[in-house]
Amino acid sequence: MINTDQIKKLREETEVSVSECKKALEEAKGNLKIAKEILRKRGKEWAKKKAEREMREGIVASYIHPNKKIGVLLELNCETDFVAESQDFQNLAHELCLQIAAMRDEIPLFQQPWIRDENRTIKDLVQEYIAKLGENIAIKRFVRYEL
Repeated sequence: MINTDQIKKLREETEVSVSECKKALEEAKGNLKIAKEILRKRGKEWAKKKAEREMREGIVASYIHPNKKIGVLLELNCETDFVAESQDFQNLAHELCLQIAAMRDEIPLFQQPWIRDENRTIKDLVQEYIAKLGENIAIKRFVRYEL
């Protein structure tokens, strides 16, 4: 039997809707680790379904490294201004700016391991936000400056 504490814990750790957390826990027979993997796989499926949807909104985010020698400008797009104005979307933009500032190699951005979790790529991160926010999200363009 799935209890509310399990659902709450999974929700806090994944930020996926309560109903999806409950479904994943039921499918995983209460195993939190398996439920997280189920949600991760579903997130990738949701991202594929949303990939064709048009994105007319978004933000331009920036980051200047404390040493003032590296800077990033990023255009991140989504479908609605509601999502563009959300804190989650802005957090994603900030994380992407930090990633771009840390880039030192020729690996494409989506294939790079995320600087905060080497077990996840930037593509994984963006797909998780697509699932979480329910909209298509795309990195339109970015530029990295370094002295």
